[in-house]
Amino acid sequence: MVGGVTVISVEVTPEPSRPPLAAVPDHALKQARRLVVLGDSTAVGLGDPLPRRGGWRGVGPLVAAALGVDDDGYLNPSFTGARMRCVLTEQVPAAVAHRPDVALLVAGMNDTLRPDFDAAKIAADLTAVIHRLREAGTTVVPVRFHDHSKVFRLPPSLKRALSARVAELNAAIDEVVAREGVLCLDLDRLPGAYELASWSVDRLHPSELGHRMLAEGFTGLLAGAGFAVPEPVSLTCSGGVEPSAAGHVGWLVLKGIPWLWRRGREFLPYAAVIMWNSFRAR
Repeated sequence: MVGGVTVISVEVTPEPSRPPLAAVPDHALKQARRLVVLGDSTAVGLGDPLPRRGGWRGVGPLVAAALGVDDDGYLNPSFTGARMRCVLTEQVPAAVAHRPDVALLVAGMNDTLRPDFDAAKIAADLTAVIHRLREAGTTVVPVRFHDHSKVFRLPPSLKRALSARVAELNAAIDEVVAREGVLCLDLDRLPGAYELASWSVDRLHPSELGHRMLAEGFTGLLAGAGFAVPEPVSLTCSGGVEPSAAGHVGWLVLKGIPWLWRRGREFLPYAAVIMWNSFRAR
C-alpha cells in the first residue's frame, strides 16, 4: 500500500545517540507472553499453506515464534471476508478475554470493495477496537495498506476507483493512529511489497515470503517499542508448500473467479462514478 521547497540551513547541536536495542539488558525488555491476531483472510494466513496437515500458517504463527509466544498464549479468531466492524463485534470479545500483551490487526481491505464503504465508520470502529484492547493492557498494531491496484491487474477505471478507496481508508487509519498514538505497520513502505514473489497466485494474499515480510515488519515495530524478540523472523522460505500449477488453476476456478464476480458487481457502481468524474474533468 512533493513539490519544490525552500531549504534553510540551521546548525543543531546533536543529541546524544540512544543505545541500540541490542544494548538494552534483557530484563529491561517487555516480554510478550500472549498474542492475538485479528482481521481478515490475510490474518488467517491465506497464501501460506502448510504441507501434510493442510490449513494455513501465515503472519500470526511467525510473529508468535519470534516473540516466544507458545501455543497456549496464541489466539487467532480472524476469518475470511471480515470487515472492520466484524473485528469489533465478533473478534474483539474473544481477544479481550484472552488478555493479550500484543494484538495485530489486518482489516479494512474488504470494506473498500463494498458499496456501503464509509471511511468515518471504519475510523470509529478502529478507535473502538483500540480502546477495548488497550483497556485490557494490550499493545495494538494495525496496518495501513499498500495500493493493491499495483499488484492486482484491473481495467483503468477500476484501478482508479480502488486506489481512491484505499487512499480514503488509509487517511482514516492515519487519523486514528495519530490521535491514539499507536504503532502502525505501513504496507506501502514495506520493502518488496510490490514484488510478485511477495504475493500468492491470486495476487490478493501474501505468499509465504509475503507473510514473512509482514511478520518481520510487525516484530520490528514491537522491538522498537521495547518488546523482546528472541527469534527474529527469517525471510528464507521454509515449512510452507508451493501450490502446484493445477492447484493454482483450481483455486482460481473454484474460489478466485467467484470472489471477483461477487465483489466486482458490488464495486462497479463506484467505479462508474470515478470514470464519469474523470470524463467530466477532461
